[in-house]
Amino acid sequence: MSETAPTTSFEALGLSDEIVDALNERGITSPFPVQALTIPDALAGRDVCGKAQTGSGKTLAFGLPVLQRMAKAAPSRPTGLVLVPTRELANQVTEELDPAARAVGRSALAIYGGAPMEKQIERLEQGVDLVVATPGRMIDLIDRGAVSVADVAHVVVDEADRMADMGFLPQVEWILRNIDASHQTLLFSATLDGVVNTLIKRYQTDPSMHEVEGKEVTVEEMTHRFIAVHKMDKSKVAATIAKSTGRTIMFTRTKAMADRLADDLRDFGVKAAPIHGDLRQTSREKSLKDFSDGKLEALVATDVAARGIHVDDVDVVIQYDPPGDHKTYLHRAGRTARAGESGLVVTLSMWDEELEVKRLQKRIDVIQPLTEMFSNDERLNDLAAWDPFA
Repeated sequence: MSETAPTTSFEALGLSDEIVDALNERGITSPFPVQALTIPDALAGRDVCGKAQTGSGKTLAFGLPVLQRMAKAAPSRPTGLVLVPTRELANQVTEELDPAARAVGRSALAIYGGAPMEKQIERLEQGVDLVVATPGRMIDLIDRGAVSVADVAHVVVDEADRMADMGFLPQVEWILRNIDASHQTLLFSATLDGVVNTLIKRYQTDPSMHEVEGKEVTVEEMTHRFIAVHKMDKSKVAATIAKSTGRTIMFTRTKAMADRLADDLRDFGVKAAPIHGDLRQTSREKSLKDFSDGKLEALVATDVAARGIHVDDVDVVIQYDPPGDHKTYLHRAGRTARAGESGLVVTLSMWDEELEVKRLQKRIDVIQPLTEMFSNDERLNDLAAWDPFA
């Protein structure tokens, strides 16, 4: 059942003056619903289970109470652990929590594969209080004896549903089973059914359950457009749409196509970069930062890589390659229409994908004509205003 959060302040939730001041300095003065609902229970030491979407403010919801309650860590023995599905999310969570951590004399470190392990071990040896880690790299470090979870008193599993989608739950469970000490477990997920529910039953004790009302992006909150395109003109159509709007994320099925499309877009005058698993971590991080800072107009992503992209104010999602199923459509589309904003979702379809797209429309209950357009079509300059039924 969804809950409506009480109107309140961070002070009233029980957060310390140091943390509240750190939030005020960043212009964060009133809590989002997920924060108002979950912070008091987390501060009281209870296990908390939150059903909340990406972009709902859950990082502060779990991070602030943990930072306030956690003890200082001995070398290589953190007292808090946040498990996340992707490297990008590890970095984003760490950056989001860093000001509050410093305010209360605590430290946070992102740990993930693809970055030099020696540097991470060196930092851990200096004493890190809160580790924000992808499961695979955390297990590597535990196996090597480079980090111990013996002192972990606060565990967070963030985006549990995405962990499941990406096949990481066995690794998550391995880590949770190896934390022997009495500890608090906080779990956040966009869905709480299936394997996520199993995780809750196995690793949480009498959790307080909270579901945030009104933050889930729904099909109705978005504007959907379906465009029939021709192979030789397809990337130019995508470029025309990107030029006429602000931040654009485009989805492709393969890494090779992401690279090719990003090259095409640049040829057509659109500042674009690909983001996928075969790229160097530094390259992915730079692209994500440039996109967040507005230096890139378009990000071209594969579905797996996109799970780590958390950027507000995305104006358009282009399904360059139609998704394989309606769940993937909604995952992709959810990158726009965040934080109460409306968003535009454009699906491009070639002649041999028409049946697939029409099946997809039925599943998401958005039945529209598939309208043929070429890259010089003026309607592409403002697809949100164009009426496909006119």
